[in-house]
Amino acid sequence: MDSSRVIVALDTPEAGDALALARRLDPRLCRVKVGKELFTAAGPAVVEGLRRLGFEVFLDLKFHDIPNTVAGACRAAAALGVWMVNVHASGGGAMMRAAREALAAAPKPPLLIGVTVLTSLGDEELAEIGFAGNAQANVERLARLAAASGLDGVVCSARECPQLRATLGPAFVTVTPGIRLPGDDKGDQARVVTPADAVRLGAHYLVIGRPVTRSPDPVATLQSIARSLEGGKASP
Repeated sequence: MDSSRVIVALDTPEAGDALALARRLDPRLCRVKVGKELFTAAGPAVVEGLRRLGFEVFLDLKFHDIPNTVAGACRAAAALGVWMVNVHASGGGAMMRAAREALAAAPKPPLLIGVTVLTSLGDEELAEIGFAGNAQANVERLARLAAASGLDGVVCSARECPQLRATLGPAFVTVTPGIRLPGDDKGDQARVVTPADAVRLGAHYLVIGRPVTRSPDPVATLQSIARSLEGGKASP
């Protein structure tokens, strides 16, 4: 069983809480995600603390700015030793290529992933902000641009994985938030699936936050998720 496809989202404003939870988890069963709230509150020190505990870290800051600024941010992320970093694909090809070039010089470049359409957005919200077409069409368009710009993969809903695997190949990495356990409330996510379904759809990595972090027993929940992924099709 390879459950390293699970990325636990440590979405908390307190470094102490994030590190306390991480100490209860097994870095052989999961990686961890540091997002905007935790990084803004705790800074690079929390990434360093998680790495000392043996975790590979996905730095989820979704860089979106002019190419030079994003390139500098990606260099700084690589210097922290993170395993994965992401940028908004809607920032354009020049921005993504600048990020790719900046990371190429790192001794151990992190995976560079493009955010396509946030999983909190449905077709109505996309129309509201001026995007033509539905979520699926926009995800595929931005994923193609990310691939052409040299990125390793994209963030998308697991529901979009089959089409992306068909058009961009199985090696193009898919990172899928919006993961909920059976019976869970979907919260602020619009496009959700269960962990097992995400793997069957072809997802490489599953970002799972509240189902683990708000569980009365996060360790048992993570172990249960790991068991549910046995026999999944996509290889991380």
